[in-house]
Amino acid sequence: MLTDFFYTLRAAKLPVSVKEYLTLLEALKAQVVGPGSDACSLDDFYFLSRLILVKDEKHYDKFDRAFGAYFKGVERLTDFTKDVPLDWLEKILQKELTPEQKAAIEKMGWDELMETLKKRLEEQKERHEGGNKWIGTGGTSPFGNGGYNPQGVRIGGKGGNKSAVKVWDQRSYQDYDDTQELGTRNIKVALRRLRRFAREGSVEELDLEGTIHKTAANAGYLDILMRPERHNNVKVLLLMDVGGTMDDHIARVEEMFSAAKAEFKHLEFYYFHNCVYDFMWRNNKRRFAEKFATVDILRKYNKDYKLIFIGDATMSPYEIVQPGGSVEYNNEEAGAEWLQRLTHAFPKYAWINPEPQGVWQYRQSVSIIQQLMSNRMYPMTLKGLEEAMRMLSK
Repeated sequence: MLTDFFYTLRAAKLPVSVKEYLTLLEALKAQVVGPGSDACSLDDFYFLSRLILVKDEKHYDKFDRAFGAYFKGVERLTDFTKDVPLDWLEKILQKELTPEQKAAIEKMGWDELMETLKKRLEEQKERHEGGNKWIGTGGTSPFGNGGYNPQGVRIGGKGGNKSAVKVWDQRSYQDYDDTQELGTRNIKVALRRLRRFAREGSVEELDLEGTIHKTAANAGYLDILMRPERHNNVKVLLLMDVGGTMDDHIARVEEMFSAAKAEFKHLEFYYFHNCVYDFMWRNNKRRFAEKFATVDILRKYNKDYKLIFIGDATMSPYEIVQPGGSVEYNNEEAGAEWLQRLTHAFPKYAWINPEPQGVWQYRQSVSIIQQLMSNRMYPMTLKGLEEAMRMLSK
């Protein structure tokens, strides 16, 4: 049984040696886990085998996938005595459309969409459900929520198809937690490529090389020299997308945020939603009261700051290129204008995207952001972070 398990790990490109495999067998024979131990479960075997067979944390994900594929079905964890949540069943009431039916629903242009919404607000007097014209739920109308339309205005409710070009709903998103414990140290290792050290502050550290040269020059009389300690003097301006589609990436962004705060002494951060416009914020509790004008941020920080965006760049193209395209308010200038101002003010910039790189080509908004970033968009992977930090350090 375990011979096949060994070959499964090798097939998953894990550097597992025969010696490590034999060590695992010896541990099982010694009943480190098994009938003779206090506990016997698949979890115990998982931790034992990972401890013995995996020598680097970067291989944990590959090991987990190989382990899960090989032992799938060994333990059934589903508890059929629990009630099915009501919201699972409520999904059945929503309209299910075939791909052909979805393709038949036409998009409206931006001006037509806004003008039609204005008319609907004037004409509609009651609640509607399942239709294709009025503001309602569960239908194919471009106005409402809970239904399907390739390009519409979501009014209240939760997003599902991620195709709304504007959202009629005031939302308050949770700040990213900078105290989040990292699941891996690899992010910190990648960010360290950007660090640059300089000696600053008071004289506190022994200058051994200087002391030797000075003592030699004094014919052997000891002359101790001191020098300031080395500190990381890299300055980072971190702009993070929060809320909406970014809710799917909260854990990973929090890890990135925690690592950045630990690695960079000079770190400034602000939040935006989907695209940067004429203001950003630092605290969502006071989001609509305490705003920071983007133009003031441009003036406050010098061009020696490294500018890093974190966002999935997943939105309606109108939100980037159209004045008034923000899903939350009528911005006077397009988001593209503000992005260009930021990249001109800070020559060293990069965009980190937590979305899988394989889906970028299918999203028009990602392509637009890539062009605005001069193709300096990198995936939020170990390799992607290393490439971004290498580029920023040049």
